[in-house]
Amino acid sequence: MGRASATRPLPLVAVIGGAVLLVPIAAAVVLRPGSGAQASGAHVAAAAPSVSSPARPGFPAPPRGAVVFSRQLGSDALALGVVPGHGKTLVQASVVGPTGAGVSGLSVVFTVQGAARAATSCGPGCYRAAVAAHGRPPAVDVALRGRAVARWHVVLPAAWPPADGSALLARAGAAWRSLRSLSFSESLASGPGRAVLSTWRVQAPDRVAYRVEGGSAGIVVGERRWDRSAAGRRWVPSAQTRLTQPIPNWVRVTDAHVLGSTAVRGRPVWRVSFYDPVTPAWFTVLLDKSTMRTLETRMTATAHFMRDEYGSFNATPAILPPH
Repeated sequence: MGRASATRPLPLVAVIGGAVLLVPIAAAVVLRPGSGAQASGAHVAAAAPSVSSPARPGFPAPPRGAVVFSRQLGSDALALGVVPGHGKTLVQASVVGPTGAGVSGLSVVFTVQGAARAATSCGPGCYRAAVAAHGRPPAVDVALRGRAVARWHVVLPAAWPPADGSALLARAGAAWRSLRSLSFSESLASGPGRAVLSTWRVQAPDRVAYRVEGGSAGIVVGERRWDRSAAGRRWVPSAQTRLTQPIPNWVRVTDAHVLGSTAVRGRPVWRVSFYDPVTPAWFTVLLDKSTMRTLETRMTATAHFMRDEYGSFNATPAILPPH
């Protein structure tokens, strides 16, 4: 995917439908086309790379077959990969800094079923250990010391090892592509502090509209777009490379597992986690069991901590050029 280049400081970087969207604070919006479906969202660290940049060599990806979990840790991304085994459980912590490099030099200790084991380095930002485990381990505790200090209690799925979630995500992708329209709200941060809030509308085959709370807005219709820096300002037209919408906000799925079931707005959902090596990012999604529509997405990536909540499927108001 093509990189975004900001023309002004402090951009928000959104990637939707394979295009990188720069949303400068109190400035006009610029869109740079790319290729491949990526996650929507904002990125408020001006110096950080586009979230869609391919993982550099040595990026601390999870081990093959891992059940993955992720969270924000200050300005860093923290992920846990747990590989089920017989008698021993392989655990790996991945710590990625705001520039996309693994954070080295940390002390990491894993505790499983009361047994603590110090991790050894498996590359930049990669910390791994094999811990004795009998039956289903209920949880993994992660203790980090160094530039980052944290304790993280991760509850493991009741079904262990958990079921493969690849087929569910394939059905979820098909559900995305069958939609005529949808809306979603987004909360996104690049580090500690207030998250950027925005609302989005998406309409097939090539229309997108968004509004950043208290800030800019944009509309894309085919090969034209309009942007304004704040409410009440005039819309500025420009050319636009045609987008394809709606499409899911991940590129490729690996290490997909069903973490369990829950409910969203009264609807039963599957909770599925996976790793996308192209973005690269860790995802947890909630999938409607009846329709396979994605009702919520949480993504952890380089300086990109995002939560999207989806609705108004096939009932979103039409996206039209501004008056």
